[in-house]
Amino acid sequence: MKDAKADTETKKPSLLRRAGRALLQTGITLGVAAGAVFAVQTGMAVLNQRAEAAAPPDAASIMPVSAAPIVLEDSYEVTRSLVGQIEPQRSIAVSFELSGQLEQIDVDEGDSVREGQELARLDTRLLDASQKRLSAQQSALEAQLRFAEQTLERQSELSDRGFASQSALDEAASRTDELRARIAEIEAALLTNDIQIEKSTLAAPFAGTVTERRVDGGESLSPGQAILEIVQDRAPQVRIGVPLDLKAEAIANAQINVGGTIYDADLLTLRPDVDPVTRTRTAIFSVETDKTLTFGQTARLQLTDAIKAKGTWVQLTTLKEGVRGQWTLLGVDKAQTVRAISVQVQHIEGDRAFVSGAFPDGTLLITEGPQRVTVGQKVIPQQGLTLTEATD
Repeated sequence: MKDAKADTETKKPSLLRRAGRALLQTGITLGVAAGAVFAVQTGMAVLNQRAEAAAPPDAASIMPVSAAPIVLEDSYEVTRSLVGQIEPQRSIAVSFELSGQLEQIDVDEGDSVREGQELARLDTRLLDASQKRLSAQQSALEAQLRFAEQTLERQSELSDRGFASQSALDEAASRTDELRARIAEIEAALLTNDIQIEKSTLAAPFAGTVTERRVDGGESLSPGQAILEIVQDRAPQVRIGVPLDLKAEAIANAQINVGGTIYDADLLTLRPDVDPVTRTRTAIFSVETDKTLTFGQTARLQLTDAIKAKGTWVQLTTLKEGVRGQWTLLGVDKAQTVRAISVQVQHIEGDRAFVSGAFPDGTLLITEGPQRVTVGQKVIPQQGLTLTEATD
C-alpha cells in the first residue's frame, strides 16, 4: 500500500510538466500567427498607399482602320476557258497520180512554195518515145486517108458514068471511114500521152510551207505514194471542243488566247456530231491575225458567263474562316464598333472573291488589316487608309 501511494505521488509532477509545455507551445503558435496577420495587413496598407500615390494610366486611343462602303451587285461574271489547238486551214500529202521513177525533187522541208510551183517530176523518156511513135502513126494514117479520099472521089465519078460498080464505091468509102477512125484513135492516144507527161510534173496545189519530205530522188514510185507534206500557213484555224449546250450564237464572235495573246476569231462551223471520246461538239474558228502561229500550239477559247447573285467583291485577305465552314468579314457599324458579318463565297477570281450575305445598312467593310482588330472593339473608320498608316 505504501508503494502504490508513492508511485501516485511520483507521476503527478510529470503530468503537470507536460501540460505546461503544451500550453507554452500553443501560446507560441498563436503569437506567430498573430504576427503574420499583422505583417500582411501592414503590407497591404503600404501597397494601397503606393497605388493611390501613383498616377492613373492614360486611356487607350481608338485605332483607325481602313474601311470602305459595301457596293452590292446583282451578278458576277465567270470566265471559262475551253482548250483546243491551232491547225492549218489546208494540209495535204502530195503525190504523183502515175507510177514512174522520180527524176528530180526541187524543194526541201521548211521551204515556202507558191501555188503552181513545180515541186518534182518523173522520168518521161518512155512517154516522149511513145509520143513520137504515135505522131508517126498519125502521119502515116493521114497520108493513107488522103489517098483513100482521092480513091473514093474517083470511084464516085466513075460510078456516075456507069464505069464502076457499086461495091467498089462502097469499099472506097469504108476504107476512108476506117482511116478516119484510126486517126481519131491516135489523136486520143496522143492526148492521153500529153496528159501523162503533164501529170509527171508535180505542182504545189496552194501557197504554203513544206513540212515533210519523204523521198530523196531516184525512187520508183507507185500511184498515190506521198512524197511531200504541205500546209497552208496563212489563215490558221482553231479546233476546240465545246459543251453540248453551247449555242453557235454565243461563240459567233469569240476571243482566242494563244500563248498569252488574245486574238479575235470568227466561228466557221459548229459540227452537229458529238466526239465519242470527249463528249463535246467540235467548233472551228478562223483567227484574224497577220502573225505566223505555230500549228499544234494550244489555244483557249475564253467565254464569259453572267451569274445572277446579290453580293459584293472583297479581297481574299479580308475573309476569315468561321465555325462550321462559314466565312466572315469584319465591318464597322454606325456606332463605329467592329462587327462580324457571315458571308457565303460564291466565286473566287485571282485575289478577290464574290460573296453574298446580310449586310446591314450603313456598315463599312474593313479592307486592310482585319487581323488587327476584334469584334466589339471601337475603331475610327477611314477610307483609303493603308495598313502602314494605321499602324503608325
